[in-house]
Amino acid sequence: MKKIELDIVALSHSVSHSQNYAIILGEKEGTRRLPIVIGGFEAQAIAVALERMIPNRPLTHDLFKNALETFDVVLTEIIINDLTEGIFYAKLVCEKDGLQFEIDSRTSDALALAVRFECPIYTYDHIMDTAGVVLEDSEDADTSDEKSDPAEEKSVGPMSSYSLDALQKMLEDVLHEEDYEKAAKIRDEINRRTKET
Repeated sequence: MKKIELDIVALSHSVSHSQNYAIILGEKEGTRRLPIVIGGFEAQAIAVALERMIPNRPLTHDLFKNALETFDVVLTEIIINDLTEGIFYAKLVCEKDGLQFEIDSRTSDALALAVRFECPIYTYDHIMDTAGVVLEDSEDADTSDEKSDPAEEKSVGPMSSYSLDALQKMLEDVLHEEDYEKAAKIRDEINRRTKET
């Protein structure tokens, strides 16, 4: 079966599942998107790695990465290899001493590790045919605008009155408290302001 390489396009609250998040994967060479519903903890683990935040103590996925590296195991890629009754399945493709082996994984955990190892993410055509969504360019642009506006309104609202120094201090405090969701919002506001200057 031919593998299709994917990129992480977006991470947002799930519209259909209020307690969950949706991670959107997009074909590197195509217009199809693969939405996957994941839990809050896994979304936080992915967001922390994407934002390059450094928690005070290692999260579970950081611990697993450190353990693999300690024993000279390299995560070379992840493959979302199955979809059964709406549940995605994945494999970690690892290498040690020239030998390759696969480890079964929840898809959300595999994605959290892929971000940390900066390794490619793959799936197969039959999964994209079953669960993928095709977005035209204009729809894609509209969707990204819709997503960015509410996020900006949230971050600009209560945080707009704080100085950059105050925001940096707040960021340090919430990272110390391990509130990574709030830290991501503060970092977004800091990034928004630095882009404007």
